[in-house]
Amino acid sequence: MSLMTRLILVLLVVATLFGGIMLFTYDIIKLEWISFMEIQPSYRAMDNPLAVAANSIPFEGAAYIPGQGAPVNPIATDAVSVERGRVLFSVNCAMCHGATGEGNGNIGGALVNPPANLTSEVTQSKSDGTLFLTISTGVAGRMPALNENLTVRDRWDLVNYIRTLEPSQP
Repeated sequence: MSLMTRLILVLLVVATLFGGIMLFTYDIIKLEWISFMEIQPSYRAMDNPLAVAANSIPFEGAAYIPGQGAPVNPIATDAVSVERGRVLFSVNCAMCHGATGEGNGNIGGALVNPPANLTSEVTQSKSDGTLFLTISTGVAGRMPALNENLTVRDRWDLVNYIRTLEPSQP
């Protein structure tokens, strides 16, 4: 045998012995490997979060509180708000309520409960706050809540746009 073959054979035997010893004694010896995790800033304890105030519930925008009435529209009905509302209506509402808001959207006819006619006297006689709350919380079995999809400003812009809808002439 050549010297190189003998050297490789000895290294294989030593590696096999070392591997066998480690296999059976690892739980006893437990070698400590160098770990840099302990010296990272992110490994140390973080600051505790601030305590939440007692009886507090975070919310954004207007909320319905029984006995307090509906919220008041803080957004002026100007051209910018109405245009923003028109764009939001075409994306979020027109599929059910139709482009004119008369409840004749593409999928409105397939629904068990037809969508409301937003140009009707019943809808137009409701307060801005009532429309806002309806858009925010939806109508059970008829309309999904949009409070998670639209910001407070977006919902008020929708209210301002709905106010501009007029029934089409037959």
